[in-house]
Amino acid sequence: MQEADYRIRLEDIHEAAAALRPYVQQTPLLRAGALGRMAGVELWLKAENLQRTGSFKVRGAFNRIRQLRPQERRRGVVAASAGNHAQGVALAARELGVRATVVMPEGAPLVKVESTRGYGAEVILHGHDYEEAFAYARRLAEQSGAVLVHAFDDPAVIAGQGTVGLEILEQLPDVEAVVVPVGGGGLASGLAVAVKSLRPHVRIIGVQAAAAPAVYRSWREGQVLEVPARRTLADGLAVHVPRQTVLGLLRRWVDDVVVVEEDELAGAMVLLLERAKLVAEGAGAAAVAALVYGKTDLRGVRTVAVVSGGNVDPNTLVRVVDRGLMKTGRLVRLRTRLVDRPGSLRQLLEVVAAQGANVVTVEHDRLSPEVPVGEAEVTLLVETRDGEHARALVTQIRRAGFSVWSTPTPEGF
Repeated sequence: MQEADYRIRLEDIHEAAAALRPYVQQTPLLRAGALGRMAGVELWLKAENLQRTGSFKVRGAFNRIRQLRPQERRRGVVAASAGNHAQGVALAARELGVRATVVMPEGAPLVKVESTRGYGAEVILHGHDYEEAFAYARRLAEQSGAVLVHAFDDPAVIAGQGTVGLEILEQLPDVEAVVVPVGGGGLASGLAVAVKSLRPHVRIIGVQAAAAPAVYRSWREGQVLEVPARRTLADGLAVHVPRQTVLGLLRRWVDDVVVVEEDELAGAMVLLLERAKLVAEGAGAAAVAALVYGKTDLRGVRTVAVVSGGNVDPNTLVRVVDRGLMKTGRLVRLRTRLVDRPGSLRQLLEVVAAQGANVVTVEHDRLSPEVPVGEAEVTLLVETRDGEHARALVTQIRRAGFSVWSTPTPEGF
């Protein structure tokens, strides 16, 4: 594999940090004791979900657009994004007096589409995913002469994202590891250059969604691979093909890349809500998911997890909370069959009540062709304290003579 064409210097990141000071916030670094104990590390959260526009992306967007020459400013900018880069470009362009057009996939979260429009950009919905949106944005730039502001494959954007790393070192000088989400790799590579240039011993671990593992596989195999992305909660990480230049930086500066599953992303989002009082989107929760669900080898290490964004649609958040509660054993779906006679359902519910669990819904079916005559199939959605409580509940139901044959979560029933 060839060396990266980009030579991102620490000086570039320091220059970006000084230039961006009027435009972006220094986000807080929050101690996360409860989550750290779950992960077995000393944990701090770099809360980029509290950044302007709700994401780190505004850093790179401002740093790129501020460097436009006067004639480029007059032509305006074009960008493609699933949401967070879109909002960053829209805000940066508005505050720097530049016209912005943003192409977003047709399935982009509504909250991100409306926020991008709210910041003053013209939004065009095109394509099924980021790659199709980007191809259309590139054609628009070629036709109009506008400057294409890439979400991650641009040295000025990468340097802007790298300012997150400088802030981490300022806020926690003795940090030993940083875990960071990876989509296209702009944040991870810029952050890694900043941190490792000043603290070479600090480990940098990138996290991708298992449903969109293009960087993970390319990083491990040492070459650019096109890997189709499946639907994922971490829409901000769903890049099909990493750029050679950015992959080169990641290979040089990042120590490891790991992947997390969809239910782990959901579980991490719920844990961040409950334990840290932070709203994180799927991509933003990826680093915490990797730590809590054992994807790293950082036990006992002083660690920062970057919570990269918090722009999540409320309807999605409701569904994610339910899924996350199932992942953590707080919400359990139990299926059983009863003798279809008066009192059978009451006996089952008495067992549940005796164990201190709370029934959310009951589905009672005796008409389905799959259910034998004289029986009824019952599905309970039950709130429990945790996985241990859920397993104890199932044990007691079975001891009472009921056969629970389908308990999807938590594992180990």
